[in-house]
Amino acid sequence: MENLTEMLKGVLEGCVLEIISHEEIYGYEITRRLNALGFSDVVDGTVYTILVRLEKNKLVDIEKKPSDMGPPRKFFTLNDAGREELKMFWEKWEFVSSKINQLKEEQ
Repeated sequence: MENLTEMLKGVLEGCVLEIISHEEIYGYEITRRLNALGFSDVVDGTVYTILVRLEKNKLVDIEKKPSDMGPPRKFFTLNDAGREELKMFWEKWEFVSSKINQLKEEQ
């Protein structure tokens, strides 16, 4: 689907939190996962901006690990605050999704 970027801006952070919630992961791999899900417009720069925001808001823990392909990589895991933020994201998503579906069904 084309030009999802604007619509995704509000939900990408939640998607990134969800991906991180499953395992320790680094930025490039998060981008690859999103691309594999069909979010082909999502690029590394977008994901890294989100990761910086998550770090600034203390929603993730970070561990630097050596890489065979250059400088050490930052691996991200969710901490308790991140898990709470993810829970709130899904609650908001369920509310918005149900209202959009309700609106669609009324037409």
